[in-house]
Amino acid sequence: MADNVVATYYYPPMEVAAAELGQTAGSKLDDDGRNKRTGTMWTASSHIITAVIGSGVLSLGWAIAQLGWVAGPAVMLLFSLVTYFTSSLLADCYRSGDQSTGKRNYTYMDAVNANLSGIKVQICGVLQYANIVGVSIGYTIAASISMLAIKRANCFHGNGHADPCKVSSVPYMIIFGVAQVFFSQIPDFDQISWLSMLAAAMSFTYSSIGLGLGIVQVIANGGVKGSLTGISIGTVTPMQKVWRSTQAFGDIAFAYSYSLILIEIQDTIRAPPPSESTVMKRATMVSVAVTTVFYMLCGCMGYAAFGDAAPGNLLTGFGFYEPFWLLDVANAAIVVHLVGAYQVYCQPLFAFVEKWAAKRWPESTFVTGEVEVPLFRTYKVNMFRATWRTAFVVATTVVSMMLPFFNDVVGFLGALGFWPLTVYFPVEMYVVQKKVPKWSTQWVCLQMLSLGCLAISLAAAAGSIAGIKSDLKVYHPFKT
Repeated sequence: MADNVVATYYYPPMEVAAAELGQTAGSKLDDDGRNKRTGTMWTASSHIITAVIGSGVLSLGWAIAQLGWVAGPAVMLLFSLVTYFTSSLLADCYRSGDQSTGKRNYTYMDAVNANLSGIKVQICGVLQYANIVGVSIGYTIAASISMLAIKRANCFHGNGHADPCKVSSVPYMIIFGVAQVFFSQIPDFDQISWLSMLAAAMSFTYSSIGLGLGIVQVIANGGVKGSLTGISIGTVTPMQKVWRSTQAFGDIAFAYSYSLILIEIQDTIRAPPPSESTVMKRATMVSVAVTTVFYMLCGCMGYAAFGDAAPGNLLTGFGFYEPFWLLDVANAAIVVHLVGAYQVYCQPLFAFVEKWAAKRWPESTFVTGEVEVPLFRTYKVNMFRATWRTAFVVATTVVSMMLPFFNDVVGFLGALGFWPLTVYFPVEMYVVQKKVPKWSTQWVCLQMLSLGCLAISLAAAAGSIAGIKSDLKVYHPFKT
């Protein structure tokens, strides 16, 4: 896509100076001519928490089991600090120039185009939207596993733990996909705050249940399990130890992955004062601090409860069997959360395709027109939006049916998106925007941070690919 297209197709008719709007219009519109944004630190935090405290939290017990009591918490803390730091750099890129009056960049790609331009814009777009597609697949897998766990928990309770209770995940992926077809018709980010807040509440619900069950299990064990170096050689081969450790890095990276939608979240925050970047940095600090505490508690307690046998998903790996009803509540909360998280992640991609189509075919009634729903005359449906979003959900659901490997997919997604979207582009944009001199101490430190995170991402990707390759040897698509 040409640079000028990327730079101009977002809201082209809305770039109107406030002085041209008149007093009446000005009271209802922001400085760019769009309806006044109403977001606050708390709504931004709920969006972030919805995106961050996802199903990834449930794999952290397994991740710490691979790394041990020393490296596990240390890596988690490192990722939280890096994410907060680079997110703060990225928040400053929402406006070009002055943080209160500069030109707005509505999306992550807009920010990259305003600061870097060239081929980097196309690379960013491919990575961002590929990652969104990957996350939607990962969330579909996770939701189906949780629905499957409800069925199996009830089966174990009724028939005993010796019963294998084998159930296919395919019907549950279809159920989740049907729900997403419905919710994906919500037009844009501004209208999903209620869903995001509900999802954030659900994330705290199931995380708290997982934490509580872990504490009970530690008490029942009479002590803490695990070792300083993680799962021991003998339980796994030396090569498996290496691959699992690198995959654990990817799992933890995925658990902090939200930078790809940060600018879109920031675009919902009300106009200054204070500036959107100030509010976003506060929201980021609150969200990262809260999620890190939850991650430490859930991950460490999962490892303490099960040691080397920590399951890949704390609430569906059946380290816990009872009370079965509490497991049902927790897994139902996961499903509700993932419905919202799917939408938070996919809205930027939905908006990108629809605005591109409107620019490409402005005269098409199929693309730009709206049809009133007979039973709900206040609701209008855009046929292109309904068709394309439904097709997207169907496609990601089918792919999910073919690759239901929760831990490996989570690790690969974390590796794919962490370095370029969370570290590289924010660092490069900051260097350009603040005119950081090349080879200065600050420039060298930022580049070292970027290179270090690149190495981590490559190692995590290699570990996850090795895990997926191993899974494919025994998996039969659409059957298990």
